[in-house]
Amino acid sequence: MPALIWLAAAVGLAFAETIGGDLILLMLAGGALGGSGAAALGAPLWLQGIVFAAVSLMLIFVVRPFAKTKMLAGDPAHTNVDALTGREAEITGEIEDSTGLVSISGDEWTAKSLVSGETFSVGEKVWVHQIEGATAIVAKKYID
Repeated sequence: MPALIWLAAAVGLAFAETIGGDLILLMLAGGALGGSGAAALGAPLWLQGIVFAAVSLMLIFVVRPFAKTKMLAGDPAHTNVDALTGREAEITGEIEDSTGLVSISGDEWTAKSLVSGETFSVGEKVWVHQIEGATAIVAKKYID
């Protein structure tokens, strides 16, 4: 029966971790699993508590820093219009006098040239420099 109590505590702590996200409760859940294992092997309650504390501390001080570093590593994912910057676009409506149309990943956008006075013909491939509101600012694509 104590093994099931430890197991329930582990599940509850792991679930509570979804609210906080700091990995402390998840490490305590790992300790509770250790306590559950000790209880299942017939260890007395005091030994279960020691196993819980030892496993929890090891996870907090050894595993957690490594896991946090891995979680926070790398560039954040770009979403929405930020994900369009740097992509290739195709001119679908001539860009003259700073107005025109481009297709970016199948979506039609109003567009203007990054360089004032530069024009683009229909079918030409361009590079999306940035998005301003609902307008794509595009430039010549020099490298394929």
